[in-house]
Amino acid sequence: MKQFRIIMEKTYPEWDMAVIFSKINQYYLTGTMQDGMLIIPRDDEPTFWVRRSYERALNESLFKNIKPMNSYRDAAKSIDKTPETIYLETEIVPIALYNRFQKYFQFQNYKPLDKVIATVRAVKSEYELSLMRKAGKIHEHVLEDIVPGILNEGMSEAELAADLFKVMIDEGHHGVTRFGMFDTEIILGQIGFGESSIYPSYFNGPGGNYGMSPSVPLIGSRDRKLKSGDLVFIDAGCGYDGYNTDKTMTYMFKKSLPEYAIEIHNKCVDIQNDIAKMLKPDAIPSEIYNEIIDNLSTEFLENFMGYGDRRVNFLGHGIGLLIDEIPVIANGFNEPLTEGMVFAIEPKKGIKNIGMVGIENTFIVTSKGGECITGNNPGLIPLY
Repeated sequence: MKQFRIIMEKTYPEWDMAVIFSKINQYYLTGTMQDGMLIIPRDDEPTFWVRRSYERALNESLFKNIKPMNSYRDAAKSIDKTPETIYLETEIVPIALYNRFQKYFQFQNYKPLDKVIATVRAVKSEYELSLMRKAGKIHEHVLEDIVPGILNEGMSEAELAADLFKVMIDEGHHGVTRFGMFDTEIILGQIGFGESSIYPSYFNGPGGNYGMSPSVPLIGSRDRKLKSGDLVFIDAGCGYDGYNTDKTMTYMFKKSLPEYAIEIHNKCVDIQNDIAKMLKPDAIPSEIYNEIIDNLSTEFLENFMGYGDRRVNFLGHGIGLLIDEIPVIANGFNEPLTEGMVFAIEPKKGIKNIGMVGIENTFIVTSKGGECITGNNPGLIPLY
């Protein structure tokens, strides 16, 4: 809360009141995830107003001021004067909720506080890092040690996803993969055999997958069965007690890929390692991005970070309570890195008739460079 106020002062010196509606940000600031709103006045103590469940909020949270409400009317009675401008999570608050809220808090204008709280959350405490390290250990063990024993010829992508989900839960995964990206549904991540991993997807990432159907373009296809010679692509999130890591692992099933595909994959691993060395305090994300991109050949850049015209313009992303956090290793992110930030680095390249090769691991920014917390296996694990 102290850091939130400091950054609000720098960003909006005139601010009077901020209101937090999203459950993730409420959890970050109060330690409990309920249906409610957190009101943060500039010159007074913040209050967490809870509609459901007030009882659970009291059980879970050490937050100083938690009060029950049936509607926004109850909270509005506690405010002597509503400021003209209120700061809101504009990436999260829908118009209908906004109108219900404004009915009782009759402010005139709003301004976004999304970037402010995302900036606060970008630097993890030792407590947060300890949870992410636990998630990383689960991730490493499942994708590097257990998955090779799960893969069987003739199994479908959907069967692999179901088996993988159970194993991850058994190993300690918290069971959800959360994104801040609007209207994004993900169960585990993207799972594909061969060309499935470069199939078009609305998801803003390098890979793809067929999914269950047009109505559920997630999980994996029931029809695409694993066969000899397939590249197996698993890009999955893993979490522990709310905090996530991100990891991609690839496997060669029963037969090696062509040598040129292996060389491309190894180049992606080298890129990951080069980026990791640069993840130090005061490094600039956009400069890291351009240093890497500017040193890649035109030939390699074709289908790099995607396939065809479906390429993404980043090399890695912040991660924590959500899979997709800031900063991003991309143009436009010009603020220096801080020790304790965490990134998922994911150089990948699509190859026609083969799929998506490359790698992804999660790294903590340290004075010595990125500390990998999800394992060091270079991928393309041979299963033959």
